[in-house]
Amino acid sequence: MELSKRLQAVAFYVTAGYRLADIGTDHAYIPIELVRTGHIPQAIAMDVNRGPLERAEENIREHGLSAQIRTRLSDGFAALGEGEAQSVVIAGMGGGLTIRILKEGERVVGALKECILQPQSEIEKVRAFLLEEGFLFIAEDMVEEDGKYYPMMKVAPPQRKADRTGVGPDSRDIVCGEAVWDEMELRYGKYLLQNRHPVLRRYLEREQRIKKDILKSLEGQDSRRILMRRRELEKELEYIEKGLMSYAV
Repeated sequence: MELSKRLQAVAFYVTAGYRLADIGTDHAYIPIELVRTGHIPQAIAMDVNRGPLERAEENIREHGLSAQIRTRLSDGFAALGEGEAQSVVIAGMGGGLTIRILKEGERVVGALKECILQPQSEIEKVRAFLLEEGFLFIAEDMVEEDGKYYPMMKVAPPQRKADRTGVGPDSRDIVCGEAVWDEMELRYGKYLLQNRHPVLRRYLEREQRIKKDILKSLEGQDSRRILMRRRELEKELEYIEKGLMSYAV
């Protein structure tokens, strides 16, 4: 079994020797690979739907790993107890669902050592939520697969509620301890920008081309709705171009 590029990148972030909980496991590919290679000793593969869980169970049996990988029908962390896992993977879900799972599982999350997250949408909202809640960002990565871009992050859960202090009543800046992320960093990832991640650069360049093409197609149209859309695109281009400045030599 060979993991996709996206799942390989997610699996890479799981610390060797940790017990893993994979939420929304689907086919249980990540737990199987990590246990099969000896990277982790055991895992719990969890899914809210019976169908995917049955597929996961079948895959686990085929690899002879039923003793090391258990399955549980669970909505998020509902069926996971404190201390049963040290690492959790939540990958392939929407950003809103990722946030809900972390909120509802707060008690269990607080006992974890790390969370590896790969939200499929609303990445900015996920980053803002993590910072506001006091999660510590350890690393960020981004991969491209089949023309799609997948940002992901490894974070350490807060041991206690962090102070939620904003820079100002109208500010989009997020403060977590001494770390301040501005809106551009929330959009694209502070560490991806700092490290000049090559996949992020390709993503920004693609988005720049797309936004410019759309703006060009709107030339000569002056309805109220079109003018609003033009302003949105111009604002987005400002952030994209600012992000690309991080790559300037």
